[in-house]
Amino acid sequence: MSGRFLSIGECMVELSQAGEGLLRKGFAGDTFNTAWYARACLPPAWSVDYFTALGDDPMSDEMVAFMSKAKIGTNLIRRIKGKTPGLYMINLRNGERSFSYWRDSSAARSLAADPDRLREAVESADVIYFSGITLAILPLDDTETLLAEIRRAKAVGKFVVFDPNIRPRLWSSYDIMHTTISEGGRASSLVMPSFDDEVAHFGDASIEATIERYLALGASHVVVKNGAEGATLSFANEKAYVPAEKVETVVDTTSAGDSFNGAFLAHYLENRDAPAAARFGAKIAARVVSEHGALVPKEKLGL
Repeated sequence: MSGRFLSIGECMVELSQAGEGLLRKGFAGDTFNTAWYARACLPPAWSVDYFTALGDDPMSDEMVAFMSKAKIGTNLIRRIKGKTPGLYMINLRNGERSFSYWRDSSAARSLAADPDRLREAVESADVIYFSGITLAILPLDDTETLLAEIRRAKAVGKFVVFDPNIRPRLWSSYDIMHTTISEGGRASSLVMPSFDDEVAHFGDASIEATIERYLALGASHVVVKNGAEGATLSFANEKAYVPAEKVETVVDTTSAGDSFNGAFLAHYLENRDAPAAARFGAKIAARVVSEHGALVPKEKLGL
């Protein structure tokens, strides 16, 4: 099989702990992380492209070169004069991460400000992936522009995938967050939420409640991630539970969900077997959380 996988969102400069008070520079961001693992797990016949906006500064140039080296397409990326990428730092304690961000003036906030370029990117793809963070960083009018293109893609039969990835600090109000996340789910074919987010911010009493809420919005499929408790799937009204892989030592959970999503989608797009895809996603995520950083090289994934 072959096709075009498009991930939409923000890639940032990442600073992680390198020991002895030093920091290591990298590049990461939820939808880019998923593109990274999709690229690692998909065969060469598939293209994987990233759509965002960057500046014209040396760090943006370096980021584009990094993506290209990873065989992730960059031709659709907007470059905006005078702008720069956002930056975040990972703080780790016992394998659990917290983040400090500097992203208020990030170029990626303008990724949907050119509707023609956005439409060109979406129309070129067979699979479109985006997240709640993608929606949260945009001005409200641009959020609607992006959602309109996503709805249009779903209507013409493209496979649209949404991870709500709920981050309240990025939203101006809870009401806007709830409404927009729900619209993201409504516009999608497959929703891949994390259960702890849905409990905290939508009050879901059970995984089944999360599944039913997104199905009622119009999604055809739902995969609920529940950390070490595994994943629960609803595909074409067939339910399945897949346990998480056991991990001896958790080093860094930064990209646990993103890597699961990328590996799951890569396997599913090739084999159309959702439970098998979830088992594969769990295997890759287990390897990822055993390493430092958001982006683990392909050679360490056991592929």
